Amino acid sequence: MTQPLRVVFAGTPEFAAAALAAIHAAGFSVPLVLTQPDRPAGRGMKLTASPVKRFAVEKGLKVAQPASLRRAGKYPQEAAEAIDLLRATPHDVMVVAAYGLILPQEVLDIPPRGAINIHASLLPRWRGAAPIHRAIEAGDAETGITLMQMDAGLDTGAMIREARTPILPDDTTATLHDRLAQMGAELIVAGLSDLERDGALPSTPQPEDGTTYAEKIAKNEAALDWRRPAVELARQIRAFDPFPGAFGTLDNAAIKIWSALPVDASSGAEPGTITEVSSDGIIVACGGGALKLTQLQKPGGKRLPVREFLAGAPLAKGQRFALQ
Repeated sequence: MTQPLRVVFAGTPEFAAAALAAIHAAGFSVPLVLTQPDRPAGRGMKLTASPVKRFAVEKGLKVAQPASLRRAGKYPQEAAEAIDLLRATPHDVMVVAAYGLILPQEVLDIPPRGAINIHASLLPRWRGAAPIHRAIEAGDAETGITLMQMDAGLDTGAMIREARTPILPDDTTATLHDRLAQMGAELIVAGLSDLERDGALPSTPQPEDGTTYAEKIAKNEAALDWRRPAVELARQIRAFDPFPGAFGTLDNAAIKIWSALPVDASSGAEPGTITEVSSDGIIVACGGGALKLTQLQKPGGKRLPVREFLAGAPLAKGQRFALQ
């Protein structure tokens, strides 16, 4: 009986944990899991293990959490120890999914059959840190998963295979993330099965045409600019759910807006002005059209449907959100 393919896995969040779980369930050997160091999280800011670490510990897999893999970085000793551990761990291939650390060429050269990245976009569109958010924000009709042979560039490696999914009108980053995580898990298992059988995976160089970069989401992007068209603001709200949460400022309070629909309205009101208030929705004038807000959250409160929100925070026609 041939030995199962040995996979070193590197990843951190839920997206990566789904792939690791699928790889483990498919019977591949996972001699080492790399994930980011525990981070403070929650109200108490207690040190919290990543989803990938939690799964690995539950299954008894060996875990390493170096702060860096770059000898020339801030943590040269940790990097050197992690690289030594990688070299000492017999394996065939490395799989990387949303790991969050830069892998220098020295690391990519260690796995005999290379390193495969699970990337949540249809490359070369949306290379970089936040491909799911940016695809929704930009109004893309579809997105997907690309398996890519890693090189030292930022998501520039040759493409192995892809899977596609439409972006639905009500998709948020949360719903699309979960769908893509499952697709990525299925795609990597299929790819590893082919690699185990054939010894290699054909790949195609990425075209340079159509390259875009998905910059990391910054908290200051969450403020809604009511001078923009309503259709763009609706996409921003869906793209920023669950993080960082889009908001408008009303009477010096940051009101998070979790769900909204663009509507045709020509009230002539200044952008940011509330033109209608009902249990069905709060209509706010925008630079083009209007936005019907249907799920909101006041500071220190919970996400609420508009009817419940208004019961605890009455709003009136004519009130105006601040222009950012």
